[in-house]
Amino acid sequence: MVSVASSQSDTQELLRAGLTEHDSVRVMDALAFVKPFYAGKTVSAGQDAFESGQDAFEFAQGVATVLAQLETDADTRIAALLFELATINPAAADKINEHFGKEVDDLVSGVRQLMRLHEVTFVQHESARGKNAAQEAASQLEVVRKMLLAMATDMRVVLVRLGTRVTTLRYFADNKLQNERSKQYARETFDLYAPLANRLGVWQLKWELEDLSFRFLQPEAYKRIASMLEEKRVEREAFVENSIKRLQSEMAAAGIKAEVFGRPKHIFSIWSKLRGKEIEFSDLYDVRAFRVIVEDVKTCYTVLGIVHNIWTPVPSEFDDYISRPKANGYQSLHTIVMAEDGRPLEVQVRTNDMHDFAEYGVAAHWRYKEAGHSNFSGQKYDEKIAWLRQLLAWKSEVVDTVVGQEDVHRDWVEKLKSATLDDRIYVLTPQARVIELPNGATPIDFAYHLHSDVGHRCRGARVDGTLVPLNTVLKNGQTVEIITAKGVSTVTGTVGPSRDWLAPGYAASSRTRAKVRAWFNAIDQQETLSTGRGLIEKTLQREGKTAVNLEELAHKLGFTKLDDLLLAVGKEEFSLRTVEHALHADEASDAKQAEFDDALIPRKSRASSVVQGAKTGVLVVGTDGLMTQLAKCCKPAPPDPIVGFVTRGNGVSIHRASCRNFAEMRRKAPERVIQTGWGGPELSTVYPVDIFVLASDRQGLLRDISDIFLREKINVIGVSTQSVKGQARMAFTAEVGSTAQLQKALTVIGEVNGVVEAKRH
Repeated sequence: MVSVASSQSDTQELLRAGLTEHDSVRVMDALAFVKPFYAGKTVSAGQDAFESGQDAFEFAQGVATVLAQLETDADTRIAALLFELATINPAAADKINEHFGKEVDDLVSGVRQLMRLHEVTFVQHESARGKNAAQEAASQLEVVRKMLLAMATDMRVVLVRLGTRVTTLRYFADNKLQNERSKQYARETFDLYAPLANRLGVWQLKWELEDLSFRFLQPEAYKRIASMLEEKRVEREAFVENSIKRLQSEMAAAGIKAEVFGRPKHIFSIWSKLRGKEIEFSDLYDVRAFRVIVEDVKTCYTVLGIVHNIWTPVPSEFDDYISRPKANGYQSLHTIVMAEDGRPLEVQVRTNDMHDFAEYGVAAHWRYKEAGHSNFSGQKYDEKIAWLRQLLAWKSEVVDTVVGQEDVHRDWVEKLKSATLDDRIYVLTPQARVIELPNGATPIDFAYHLHSDVGHRCRGARVDGTLVPLNTVLKNGQTVEIITAKGVSTVTGTVGPSRDWLAPGYAASSRTRAKVRAWFNAIDQQETLSTGRGLIEKTLQREGKTAVNLEELAHKLGFTKLDDLLLAVGKEEFSLRTVEHALHADEASDAKQAEFDDALIPRKSRASSVVQGAKTGVLVVGTDGLMTQLAKCCKPAPPDPIVGFVTRGNGVSIHRASCRNFAEMRRKAPERVIQTGWGGPELSTVYPVDIFVLASDRQGLLRDISDIFLREKINVIGVSTQSVKGQARMAFTAEVGSTAQLQKALTVIGEVNGVVEAKRH
């Protein structure tokens, strides 16, 4: 563990480590600048120390020292020293730009913004309720983590924030502040900041944040693991360091160039492995470990042979992930060996490419170490994180070797400043819940994200307590409060969105615009339903059928439900004449039934007496002036083969010879059947026929078919259309002079684009 220096001179030496003379002077100037302002002050309430009495000057030095250990630049260390000024002495904070430049001033502002996030976003796990409470809490934590990165316009701000966490936890540990507030603080650190350090690859802080948090959250388990190690961390690291030196000596003798670095396990990691694998401490082999990075695969196996030659391998603990990569593509050689003192040592060997892939690719450490990785927002976010980690690595591996080249340093700073997650924004509700929205989102997007009803009733918004227009573009970290109209939003009421919200600039989210459009579509549908109902009711009044059940009428007309009929009528897609025919269909049915119950009509001689039916063009054999009518069930038309059936009071009903209804009537009363035939009708005589069309539904289909009827001079007296899963089923009642005219029309309709079938019913 990196500890705070015991003396002021040692602290100053650490603060200057790795800097040029000019930057060292700047850091010392900052230290001298804040000292009188911090004298006698403690870290402010609401900040990291929770009124614990932590000295402000020591706190600032501690944070700056942590960042110096990470080999950050001078501006980052200066910002760590200065950011508390805004709370302790705002007037002095206003002079930061004047004394230390805009770069430092921006960093300080960014750190303060993240501090404010801590004040309002603490996740209260104990307050979660319901069966999905744990899942919701985990999801909210993930959003807050991303918000932390998105709010930092310069990623060095996040490093400062991590430094403050480590410093405060060290203070709690040194002063044994084991209470509810320190436990609460440790929980937030464990859930929020340790995973961030892990994702950014800042391993020095990651393990320390986890260990310190674990110390407060599970004090007994922490003590138990610490005692089982039987050595201090410094001693374990010394063992690993000595082992590394021995291996490096052997590899140098073999002419192998390699990078070797230790990988000692920390207490929380050991506890996690013991619990996860359900093993005893004596079975844990990788308490001490290191990695070897070489140039090529062949050298990996050469190094493995050297390792096994130096120390005794444990055969059952060897894994060759190079020849047999893990499912996620991870490659490396893992082996456990027993050192001279009988203690186990884990060694991992891999190439540079394998290491880069493990660090930045799909097998990155944070991918398989953190729970809930399936909730991440996608590849683009992952690539951003990998890029940030690469920048940090590049800084430590390249930039520091050319300290005197200011242009290289500036290039790194610019890349780091620009590498932010700018495709999403993160804002807060008044209750400190973090909401993730697309970049460019407005209060309208925020309202609809909370709930559709909140969006519909939205009438205004406050951002950070100030009333703003609804098309105001939101920024990271702002607190948004929606002002809603009273009452429940309904499509028939006055509470609802404005059509202006569909205009550019009011909503950045397609989801928001879809909800607004759905509202107005529902309004339009209600108006169409109302219009259709009014037309149907007027028709019922005109026909004297006000007692008719509308649901039954809709089913009779081929509609699944009443609303479908009302919509079709309201859109003028269904003829009211068809409704009129349906209203009188029952009367015709009653008359048909009476045909079977009435007394038989005496039949006259089938002599040569032949009389023509009036206006029907039908000849009835053996009758004098007998009235004829065309049956509505089959709608015959010349030259269909026809037959007559004698009724009481309605003359002769003329059916097509193939009519099913006629076949049933003939079976029950064959004596009523009478011979008929087509005569010479008047030129104006027309016959109603039913036409069925099956087609792929499209815009303009009904219009195209109607145009054909118009060209063929066929009058359509009834239309019924239905569309199910893109297929249109259309029924027409048309008046034709002959079946030849009908057949010609059917042939032309069959050639219409999308028509599958056109036939007479």
